[in-house]
Amino acid sequence: MEWFDRSRRAMPWRRRPTPYRVWISEVMLQQTQVETVRPYFLEFTRQFPDIAALAEAETQDVLKAWEGLGYYARARNLHRAARIVMSDHDGKLPATARELKRLPGIGDYTAAAIASICFGEAVPVVDGNVLRVFARFWGIDSDIACPRTRRELADRLLPCVNRQRPGDFNQAIMELGALVCRPGNPDCETCPLTCTCTARKTKRIAELPVKSRRASIPHYDVAVGIVRKNNRVLVARRKETRMLGGLWEFPGGKRKGDEPLERTVRREIREETGVAVNVGRLLCTVEHAYSHFRITLHAFECRFVSGRPRPVRSAEVRWAPLGHLSDLPFPSATRKVIRMLAGHSRGDVGLYQ
Repeated sequence: MEWFDRSRRAMPWRRRPTPYRVWISEVMLQQTQVETVRPYFLEFTRQFPDIAALAEAETQDVLKAWEGLGYYARARNLHRAARIVMSDHDGKLPATARELKRLPGIGDYTAAAIASICFGEAVPVVDGNVLRVFARFWGIDSDIACPRTRRELADRLLPCVNRQRPGDFNQAIMELGALVCRPGNPDCETCPLTCTCTARKTKRIAELPVKSRRASIPHYDVAVGIVRKNNRVLVARRKETRMLGGLWEFPGGKRKGDEPLERTVRREIREETGVAVNVGRLLCTVEHAYSHFRITLHAFECRFVSGRPRPVRSAEVRWAPLGHLSDLPFPSATRKVIRMLAGHSRGDVGLYQ
Protein backbone atom coordinates (compact mmCIF):
# COMPACT_ATOMS: atom_id res chain seq x y z
CA MET A 1 0.00 0.00 0.00
CA GLU A 2 2.89 2.38 0.75
CA TRP A 3 4.44 1.55 -2.62
CA PHE A 4 1.12 2.25 -4.37
CA ASP A 5 0.72 5.60 -2.62
CA ARG A 6 4.13 6.59 -3.97
CA SER A 7 3.98 4.99 -7.41
CA ARG A 8 0.40 5.01 -8.69
CA ARG A 9 -0.01 6.34 -12.21
CA ALA A 10 -2.24 9.30 -12.91
CA MET A 11 -5.25 8.04 -14.85
CA PRO A 12 -8.35 10.00 -15.86
CA TRP A 13 -10.74 7.56 -14.15
CA ARG A 14 -8.83 7.92 -10.88
CA ARG A 15 -9.44 11.68 -10.69
CA ARG A 16 -13.15 11.31 -9.93
CA PRO A 17 -13.72 7.62 -9.21
CA THR A 18 -17.52 7.62 -9.39
CA PRO A 19 -19.16 4.20 -9.86
CA TYR A 20 -20.07 5.09 -13.45
CA ARG A 21 -16.56 6.23 -14.41
CA VAL A 22 -14.94 3.21 -12.74
CA TRP A 23 -17.40 0.90 -14.50
CA ILE A 24 -16.64 2.39 -17.92
CA SER A 25 -12.88 2.27 -17.34
CA GLU A 26 -12.85 -1.31 -16.09
CA VAL A 27 -14.89 -2.54 -19.05
CA MET A 28 -12.62 -0.69 -21.47
CA LEU A 29 -9.53 -2.11 -19.77
CA GLN A 30 -10.67 -5.69 -20.39
CA GLN A 31 -8.21 -7.07 -22.98
CA THR A 32 -6.93 -3.54 -23.69
CA GLN A 33 -3.81 -1.60 -22.65
CA VAL A 34 -4.09 1.47 -20.42
CA GLU A 35 -2.55 3.86 -22.95
CA THR A 36 -5.03 2.73 -25.61
CA VAL A 37 -7.96 3.25 -23.24
CA ARG A 38 -7.11 6.80 -22.08
CA PRO A 39 -8.40 8.77 -25.10
CA TYR A 40 -11.40 6.49 -25.56
CA PHE A 41 -12.41 6.91 -21.91
CA LEU A 42 -12.20 10.71 -22.10
CA GLU A 43 -14.25 10.91 -25.29
CA PHE A 44 -16.79 8.27 -24.23
CA THR A 45 -17.50 9.97 -20.89
CA ARG A 46 -17.71 13.31 -22.65
CA GLN A 47 -20.40 11.98 -24.98
CA PHE A 48 -22.14 9.94 -22.27
CA PRO A 49 -21.35 11.66 -18.93
CA ASP A 50 -23.58 9.45 -16.78
CA ILE A 51 -25.68 6.30 -16.79
CA ALA A 52 -28.81 8.15 -17.88
CA ALA A 53 -27.07 9.61 -20.94
CA LEU A 54 -25.70 6.20 -21.92
CA ALA A 55 -29.08 4.53 -21.46
CA GLU A 56 -30.84 7.13 -23.63
CA ALA A 57 -28.27 6.91 -26.45
CA GLU A 58 -28.84 5.03 -29.69
CA THR A 59 -26.91 1.77 -30.03
CA GLN A 60 -25.22 3.01 -33.22
CA ASP A 61 -23.92 6.10 -31.38
CA VAL A 62 -22.49 3.93 -28.60
CA LEU A 63 -20.79 1.63 -31.13
CA LYS A 64 -19.43 4.65 -33.01
CA ALA A 65 -17.88 6.00 -29.78
CA TRP A 66 -16.34 2.54 -29.23
CA GLU A 67 -15.08 2.26 -32.82
CA GLY A 68 -11.49 0.99 -32.94
CA LEU A 69 -11.40 -0.24 -29.33
CA GLY A 70 -12.40 -3.77 -30.32
CA TYR A 71 -14.35 -6.49 -28.49
CA TYR A 72 -17.59 -4.69 -29.38
CA ALA A 73 -19.76 -6.94 -27.23
CA ARG A 74 -18.41 -4.85 -24.34
CA ALA A 75 -20.08 -1.74 -25.77
CA ARG A 76 -23.36 -3.50 -26.47
CA ASN A 77 -23.42 -4.95 -22.95
CA LEU A 78 -22.61 -1.56 -21.42
CA HIS A 79 -25.56 -0.07 -23.25
CA ARG A 80 -27.91 -2.88 -22.23
CA ALA A 81 -26.73 -2.72 -18.62
CA ALA A 82 -27.19 1.06 -18.45
CA ARG A 83 -30.83 0.66 -19.49
CA ILE A 84 -31.36 -2.06 -16.88
CA VAL A 85 -29.79 0.12 -14.17
CA MET A 86 -32.12 2.98 -15.10
CA SER A 87 -35.22 0.79 -15.17
CA ASP A 88 -34.52 -1.62 -12.29
CA HIS A 89 -32.05 0.15 -9.96
CA ASP A 90 -33.21 3.79 -9.92
CA GLY A 91 -30.24 4.81 -12.04
CA LYS A 92 -27.62 3.62 -9.53
CA LEU A 93 -25.18 0.76 -9.92
CA PRO A 94 -25.61 -2.03 -7.34
CA ALA A 95 -23.12 -1.80 -4.46
CA THR A 96 -22.03 -5.45 -4.15
CA ALA A 97 -20.08 -7.72 -6.44
CA ARG A 98 -22.82 -10.34 -6.29
CA GLU A 99 -25.48 -7.90 -7.54
CA LEU A 100 -23.19 -6.31 -10.11
CA LYS A 101 -22.58 -9.68 -11.76
CA ARG A 102 -26.26 -9.87 -12.66
CA LEU A 103 -25.78 -7.05 -15.17
CA PRO A 104 -24.79 -7.83 -18.79
CA GLY A 105 -21.06 -7.80 -19.40
CA ILE A 106 -20.00 -7.72 -15.75
CA GLY A 107 -18.10 -10.78 -14.60
CA ASP A 108 -16.06 -11.61 -11.51
CA TYR A 109 -13.20 -9.23 -12.30
CA THR A 110 -15.25 -6.15 -13.19
CA ALA A 111 -17.71 -6.70 -10.35
CA ALA A 112 -14.92 -6.98 -7.78
CA ALA A 113 -13.18 -3.88 -9.14
CA ILE A 114 -16.31 -1.70 -8.98
CA ALA A 115 -17.45 -3.06 -5.61
CA SER A 116 -14.05 -2.61 -3.95
CA ILE A 117 -13.06 0.75 -5.48
CA CYS A 118 -16.45 2.48 -5.25
CA PHE A 119 -18.29 0.76 -2.42
CA GLY A 120 -15.52 -0.52 -0.13
CA GLU A 121 -16.36 -4.22 -0.42
CA ALA A 122 -13.37 -6.34 0.60
CA VAL A 123 -13.38 -8.67 -2.39
CA PRO A 124 -10.26 -9.51 -4.44
CA VAL A 125 -9.78 -8.61 -8.09
CA VAL A 126 -8.11 -11.33 -10.15
CA ASP A 127 -6.80 -10.28 -13.57
CA GLY A 128 -3.68 -11.24 -15.51
CA ASN A 129 -1.46 -8.93 -13.46
CA VAL A 130 -2.75 -10.27 -10.14
CA LEU A 131 -2.35 -13.87 -11.30
CA ARG A 132 1.27 -13.21 -12.30
CA VAL A 133 2.17 -11.38 -9.08
CA PHE A 134 0.82 -14.07 -6.76
CA ALA A 135 1.87 -17.05 -8.88
CA ARG A 136 5.41 -15.77 -8.32
CA PHE A 137 4.91 -14.58 -4.75
CA TRP A 138 3.36 -17.86 -3.54
CA GLY A 139 5.20 -20.11 -6.00
CA ILE A 140 2.01 -21.45 -7.61
CA ASP A 141 2.71 -24.16 -10.19
CA SER A 142 -0.84 -24.50 -11.53
CA ASP A 143 -1.73 -23.24 -15.00
CA ILE A 144 -3.07 -19.68 -14.57
CA ALA A 145 -5.10 -20.07 -17.76
CA CYS A 146 -7.21 -22.67 -15.95
CA PRO A 147 -10.42 -21.29 -14.31
CA ARG A 148 -9.85 -23.53 -11.30
CA THR A 149 -6.49 -21.85 -10.61
CA ARG A 150 -8.16 -18.44 -10.79
CA ARG A 151 -10.83 -19.51 -8.30
CA GLU A 152 -8.30 -21.01 -5.89
CA LEU A 153 -6.13 -17.89 -6.03
CA ALA A 154 -9.18 -15.66 -5.43
CA ASP A 155 -10.10 -17.73 -2.36
CA ARG A 156 -6.54 -17.49 -1.06
CA LEU A 157 -6.47 -13.73 -1.64
CA LEU A 158 -9.78 -13.00 0.10
CA PRO A 159 -8.40 -12.77 3.67
CA CYS A 160 -5.46 -10.69 2.43
CA VAL A 161 -7.55 -7.80 1.07
CA ASN A 162 -7.02 -4.61 3.08
CA ARG A 163 -10.35 -4.01 4.86
CA GLN A 164 -9.80 -0.27 5.22
CA ARG A 165 -8.81 0.36 1.59
CA PRO A 166 -9.89 -2.65 -0.48
CA GLY A 167 -10.08 -0.68 -3.72
CA ASP A 168 -6.58 0.69 -3.31
CA PHE A 169 -5.30 -2.77 -2.37
CA ASN A 170 -6.67 -4.27 -5.59
CA GLN A 171 -5.35 -1.41 -7.69
CA ALA A 172 -1.96 -1.69 -5.96
CA ILE A 173 -1.56 -5.34 -6.96
CA MET A 174 -2.64 -4.67 -10.54
CA GLU A 175 -0.29 -1.68 -10.71
CA LEU A 176 2.55 -3.77 -9.31
CA GLY A 177 2.03 -6.36 -12.05
CA ALA A 178 1.89 -3.70 -14.76
CA LEU A 179 4.92 -1.67 -13.66
CA VAL A 180 7.22 -3.98 -11.67
CA CYS A 181 6.30 -7.69 -11.79
CA ARG A 182 6.16 -7.64 -15.57
CA PRO A 183 5.89 -10.80 -17.72
CA GLY A 184 9.43 -10.30 -19.01
CA ASN A 185 12.31 -8.55 -17.24
CA PRO A 186 10.56 -7.90 -13.89
CA ASP A 187 12.12 -5.18 -11.73
CA CYS A 188 12.64 -7.27 -8.60
CA GLU A 189 15.07 -4.76 -7.06
CA THR A 190 12.32 -2.18 -6.56
CA CYS A 191 9.50 -4.61 -5.73
CA PRO A 192 8.01 -4.16 -2.23
CA LEU A 193 7.37 -7.94 -2.05
CA THR A 194 10.86 -9.04 -3.06
CA CYS A 195 12.04 -10.18 0.39
CA THR A 196 9.27 -12.77 0.73
CA CYS A 197 8.72 -13.68 -2.93
CA THR A 198 8.94 -17.45 -3.44
CA ALA A 199 9.92 -17.18 -7.12
CA ARG A 200 12.84 -14.87 -6.27
CA LYS A 201 14.05 -16.99 -3.37
CA THR A 202 13.92 -20.18 -5.44
CA LYS A 203 15.24 -18.53 -8.64
CA ARG A 204 12.10 -19.42 -10.59
CA ILE A 205 11.07 -15.96 -11.76
CA ALA A 206 11.38 -16.90 -15.43
CA GLU A 207 9.40 -20.13 -14.92
CA LEU A 208 6.39 -18.55 -13.24
CA PRO A 209 3.58 -18.14 -13.84
CA VAL A 210 2.80 -21.39 -15.65
CA LYS A 211 0.51 -20.72 -18.59
CA SER A 212 -0.52 -23.21 -21.25
CA ARG A 213 0.27 -22.30 -24.82
CA ARG A 214 -2.56 -21.14 -27.01
CA ALA A 215 -3.52 -23.28 -29.97
CA SER A 216 -2.35 -22.06 -33.34
CA ILE A 217 -4.52 -19.25 -34.67
CA PRO A 218 -6.34 -20.03 -37.94
CA HIS A 219 -6.18 -17.71 -40.94
CA TYR A 220 -8.96 -16.86 -43.39
CA ASP A 221 -9.08 -15.02 -46.70
CA VAL A 222 -12.04 -12.64 -46.80
CA ALA A 223 -13.12 -10.85 -49.97
CA VAL A 224 -15.45 -7.83 -49.98
CA GLY A 225 -16.84 -5.62 -52.70
CA ILE A 226 -16.90 -1.84 -52.95
CA VAL A 227 -20.15 -1.63 -54.92
CA ARG A 228 -20.72 1.91 -56.16
CA LYS A 229 -23.90 3.46 -57.51
CA ASN A 230 -24.37 7.20 -58.09
CA ASN A 231 -21.60 8.21 -55.65
CA ARG A 232 -22.98 5.84 -53.04
CA VAL A 233 -21.58 2.55 -51.81
CA LEU A 234 -23.37 -0.59 -50.64
CA VAL A 235 -22.94 -1.38 -46.92
CA ALA A 236 -24.50 -3.94 -44.58
CA ARG A 237 -25.04 -3.90 -40.80
CA ARG A 238 -24.17 -7.11 -38.97
CA LYS A 239 -26.80 -8.77 -36.78
CA GLU A 240 -26.46 -8.11 -33.05
CA THR A 241 -26.00 -11.83 -32.33
CA ARG A 242 -22.92 -12.12 -34.57
CA MET A 243 -19.33 -11.18 -33.89
CA LEU A 244 -18.93 -7.42 -34.43
CA GLY A 245 -22.70 -7.21 -34.07
CA GLY A 246 -24.21 -3.86 -34.95
CA LEU A 247 -21.21 -2.68 -36.96
CA TRP A 248 -21.32 -1.90 -40.67
CA GLU A 249 -19.19 -3.54 -43.35
CA PHE A 250 -18.80 -3.87 -47.10
CA PRO A 251 -20.63 -7.01 -48.30
CA GLY A 252 -18.51 -10.10 -48.77
CA GLY A 253 -17.26 -13.07 -46.83
CA LYS A 254 -14.86 -15.99 -46.44
CA ARG A 255 -13.27 -17.70 -49.38
CA LYS A 256 -14.39 -21.30 -49.89
CA GLY A 257 -11.50 -23.65 -50.54
CA ASP A 258 -9.35 -22.47 -53.44
CA GLU A 259 -12.05 -20.55 -55.29
CA PRO A 260 -10.85 -17.36 -57.03
CA LEU A 261 -11.35 -14.34 -54.80
CA GLU A 262 -13.37 -12.64 -57.52
CA ARG A 263 -15.84 -15.52 -57.38
CA THR A 264 -15.96 -15.24 -53.59
CA VAL A 265 -16.96 -11.57 -53.85
CA ARG A 266 -19.63 -12.22 -56.45
CA ARG A 267 -21.11 -15.19 -54.58
CA GLU A 268 -21.04 -13.58 -51.12
CA ILE A 269 -22.61 -10.30 -52.27
CA ARG A 270 -25.42 -12.19 -53.99
CA GLU A 271 -26.01 -14.45 -50.96
CA GLU A 272 -25.77 -11.59 -48.48
CA THR A 273 -27.70 -8.82 -50.24
CA GLY A 274 -29.41 -10.29 -53.32
CA VAL A 275 -27.43 -7.95 -55.58
CA ALA A 276 -25.59 -9.06 -58.75
CA VAL A 277 -22.26 -7.36 -59.49
CA ASN A 278 -19.35 -7.45 -61.90
CA VAL A 279 -16.04 -7.69 -60.07
CA GLY A 280 -13.27 -5.35 -61.12
CA ARG A 281 -9.76 -4.75 -59.88
CA LEU A 282 -8.35 -5.42 -56.43
CA LEU A 283 -8.21 -2.10 -54.59
CA CYS A 284 -6.27 -3.09 -51.47
CA THR A 285 -5.38 -5.89 -49.10
CA VAL A 286 -5.62 -5.55 -45.32
CA GLU A 287 -4.05 -7.84 -42.74
CA HIS A 288 -5.91 -7.93 -39.43
CA ALA A 289 -5.79 -10.09 -36.29
CA TYR A 290 -8.67 -10.85 -33.94
CA SER A 291 -8.35 -12.69 -30.64
CA HIS A 292 -8.87 -16.17 -32.08
CA PHE A 293 -8.10 -15.88 -35.78
CA ARG A 294 -6.43 -13.73 -38.45
CA ILE A 295 -7.77 -12.52 -41.76
CA THR A 296 -6.48 -11.13 -45.01
CA LEU A 297 -9.19 -8.79 -46.26
CA HIS A 298 -9.22 -8.31 -50.03
CA ALA A 299 -11.31 -5.32 -51.20
CA PHE A 300 -12.44 -5.34 -54.85
CA GLU A 301 -13.97 -2.61 -56.94
CA CYS A 302 -17.38 -3.80 -58.12
CA ARG A 303 -19.99 -2.53 -60.58
CA PHE A 304 -23.68 -2.86 -59.71
CA VAL A 305 -25.55 -4.97 -62.30
CA SER A 306 -29.01 -5.71 -60.94
CA GLY A 307 -31.10 -6.50 -57.88
CA ARG A 308 -32.69 -4.64 -55.00
CA PRO A 309 -30.54 -4.78 -51.87
CA ARG A 310 -32.19 -6.70 -49.03
CA PRO A 311 -30.86 -7.96 -45.69
CA VAL A 312 -30.63 -11.69 -46.40
CA ARG A 313 -27.95 -12.40 -43.78
CA SER A 314 -27.56 -8.93 -42.28
CA ALA A 315 -29.70 -6.75 -40.05
CA GLU A 316 -29.81 -3.95 -42.63
CA VAL A 317 -28.46 -3.12 -46.09
CA ARG A 318 -28.31 0.37 -47.57
CA TRP A 319 -26.68 2.61 -50.14
CA ALA A 320 -24.53 5.03 -48.11
CA PRO A 321 -23.12 8.29 -49.52
CA LEU A 322 -19.34 8.02 -49.77
CA GLY A 323 -18.92 11.25 -47.84
CA HIS A 324 -21.02 9.96 -44.93
CA LEU A 325 -19.23 6.67 -44.26
CA SER A 326 -17.45 8.27 -41.30
CA ASP A 327 -20.85 8.65 -39.57
CA LEU A 328 -21.27 4.86 -39.28
CA PRO A 329 -19.42 2.50 -36.91
CA PHE A 330 -17.11 0.10 -38.78
CA PRO A 331 -14.64 -2.60 -37.64
CA SER A 332 -10.96 -1.62 -37.70
CA ALA A 333 -10.16 -3.66 -40.81
CA THR A 334 -12.97 -1.99 -42.77
CA ARG A 335 -11.90 1.46 -41.58
CA LYS A 336 -8.51 0.81 -43.19
CA VAL A 337 -10.29 0.15 -46.48
CA ILE A 338 -12.30 3.37 -46.06
CA ARG A 339 -9.09 5.33 -45.54
CA MET A 340 -7.88 3.82 -48.80
CA LEU A 341 -11.07 4.93 -50.54
CA ALA A 342 -10.51 8.46 -49.29
CA GLY A 343 -7.00 8.43 -50.75
CA HIS A 344 -7.90 6.57 -53.93
CA SER A 345 -8.47 9.76 -55.86
CA ARG A 346 -4.87 10.70 -55.03
CA GLY A 347 -3.59 7.34 -56.26
CA ASP A 348 -2.82 6.00 -52.78
CA VAL A 349 -3.67 2.33 -53.37
CA GLY A 350 -1.62 -0.53 -51.91
CA LEU A 351 -1.12 -2.90 -49.01
CA TYR A 352 -2.58 -1.68 -45.70
CA GLN A 353 -1.58 -3.34 -42.42
